[in-house]
Amino acid sequence: QVQLVESGGGLVQAGASLRLSCVVSGSISSSDVVGWSRQPPGKQRELVATITGGRTTNYADSMKGRFIISRDNAESTVFLQMNSLKPEDTAVYYCHIRRWGMDFWGQGTQVTVSS
Repeated sequence: QVQLVESGGGLVQAGASLRLSCVVSGSISSSDVVGWSRQPPGKQRELVATITGGRTTNYADSMKGRFIISRDNAESTVFLQMNSLKPEDTAVYYCHIRRWGMDFWGQGTQVTVSS
Protein backbone atom coordinates (compact mmCIF):
# COMPACT_ATOMS: atom_id res chain seq x y z
CA GLN A 1 0.00 0.00 0.00
CA VAL A 2 1.23 3.49 -0.87
CA GLN A 3 0.21 6.53 1.16
CA LEU A 4 0.34 10.10 -0.08
CA VAL A 5 -0.13 13.17 2.11
CA GLU A 6 -0.68 16.59 0.55
CA SER A 7 -0.12 19.94 2.21
CA GLY A 8 0.18 23.60 1.33
CA GLY A 9 -3.36 24.47 0.35
CA GLY A 10 -5.20 27.49 1.66
CA LEU A 11 -7.12 30.65 0.91
CA VAL A 12 -5.38 33.23 -1.27
CA GLN A 13 -6.31 36.19 -3.42
CA ALA A 14 -6.23 36.15 -7.20
CA GLY A 15 -2.72 36.65 -8.52
CA ALA A 16 -1.05 35.01 -5.55
CA SER A 17 1.14 31.90 -5.51
CA LEU A 18 0.99 28.67 -3.57
CA ARG A 19 3.27 25.67 -3.38
CA LEU A 20 1.71 22.30 -2.73
CA SER A 21 3.72 19.39 -1.40
CA CYS A 22 3.00 15.68 -1.41
CA VAL A 23 4.97 13.20 0.65
CA VAL A 24 4.87 9.62 -0.59
CA SER A 25 5.36 6.79 1.89
CA GLY A 26 8.48 4.78 1.32
CA SER A 27 10.33 6.12 -1.65
CA ILE A 28 9.77 7.34 -5.18
CA SER A 29 11.60 5.37 -7.82
CA SER A 30 12.60 6.44 -11.30
CA SER A 31 9.88 4.22 -12.75
CA ASP A 32 7.08 6.01 -10.89
CA VAL A 33 4.98 8.59 -12.66
CA VAL A 34 3.65 11.13 -10.19
CA GLY A 35 1.19 13.93 -10.69
CA TRP A 36 -1.47 16.29 -9.48
CA SER A 37 -5.14 16.44 -10.33
CA ARG A 38 -7.89 18.70 -9.04
CA GLN A 39 -11.62 18.69 -8.55
CA PRO A 40 -13.37 22.07 -8.69
CA PRO A 41 -16.63 22.37 -6.74
CA GLY A 42 -19.47 20.66 -8.59
CA LYS A 43 -17.19 19.43 -11.38
CA GLN A 44 -15.31 16.30 -12.32
CA ARG A 45 -11.73 15.65 -11.37
CA GLU A 46 -9.23 16.84 -13.98
CA LEU A 47 -5.55 16.27 -14.54
CA VAL A 48 -3.25 19.17 -13.68
CA ALA A 49 0.24 17.83 -14.40
CA THR A 50 2.42 14.74 -14.35
CA ILE A 51 6.16 14.14 -14.18
CA THR A 52 8.10 10.99 -15.00
CA GLY A 53 11.28 9.69 -13.45
CA GLY A 54 13.17 11.24 -16.33
CA ARG A 55 11.61 14.60 -15.40
CA THR A 56 9.40 14.71 -18.48
CA THR A 57 6.42 16.89 -17.61
CA ASN A 58 2.92 17.16 -18.98
CA TYR A 59 0.45 19.93 -18.18
CA ALA A 60 -3.19 20.62 -18.83
CA ASP A 61 -3.47 23.51 -21.28
CA SER A 62 -4.99 25.92 -18.75
CA MET A 63 -2.05 25.41 -16.36
CA LYS A 64 0.81 25.74 -18.84
CA GLY A 65 3.04 28.66 -17.98
CA ARG A 66 1.50 29.12 -14.53
CA PHE A 67 2.04 25.81 -12.74
CA ILE A 68 5.28 23.89 -12.32
CA ILE A 69 5.49 20.29 -11.17
CA SER A 70 8.68 18.88 -9.71
CA ARG A 71 9.83 15.89 -7.71
CA ASP A 72 12.51 15.12 -5.18
CA ASN A 73 13.04 11.38 -5.18
CA ALA A 74 15.45 11.52 -2.26
CA GLU A 75 12.80 13.21 -0.12
CA SER A 76 9.91 11.18 -1.64
CA THR A 77 8.14 14.46 -2.30
CA VAL A 78 6.26 15.91 -5.23
CA PHE A 79 5.66 19.63 -5.56
CA LEU A 80 3.24 21.83 -7.45
CA GLN A 81 4.19 25.49 -7.71
CA MET A 82 1.11 27.49 -8.64
CA ASN A 83 1.54 31.08 -9.79
CA SER A 84 -0.89 33.76 -10.94
CA LEU A 85 -3.76 31.94 -9.33
CA LYS A 86 -7.27 32.60 -10.58
CA PRO A 87 -10.65 32.06 -8.92
CA GLU A 88 -11.27 29.20 -11.36
CA ASP A 89 -8.27 27.40 -9.84
CA THR A 90 -10.36 26.87 -6.72
CA ALA A 91 -10.49 23.11 -6.15
CA VAL A 92 -9.36 20.21 -4.05
CA TYR A 93 -5.92 19.24 -5.31
CA TYR A 94 -4.89 15.58 -5.22
CA CYS A 95 -1.47 14.03 -5.53
CA HIS A 96 -1.20 10.64 -7.20
CA ILE A 97 1.38 8.07 -8.17
CA ARG A 98 1.29 5.25 -10.71
CA ARG A 99 3.10 2.18 -9.49
CA TRP A 100 2.77 -1.52 -10.30
CA GLY A 101 0.17 -0.60 -12.90
CA MET A 102 -2.08 0.97 -10.27
CA ASP A 103 -2.88 4.53 -9.24
CA PHE A 104 -2.68 5.63 -5.63
CA TRP A 105 -4.19 8.90 -4.42
CA GLY A 106 -3.86 11.24 -1.49
CA GLN A 107 -6.75 12.71 0.47
CA GLY A 108 -6.42 16.11 -1.17
CA THR A 109 -5.77 19.67 -0.06
CA GLN A 110 -8.18 22.56 -0.56
CA VAL A 111 -7.12 25.59 -2.57
CA THR A 112 -9.47 28.56 -2.60
CA VAL A 113 -8.73 31.65 -4.69
CA SER A 114 -10.79 34.75 -4.00
CA SER A 115 -11.36 37.47 -6.57
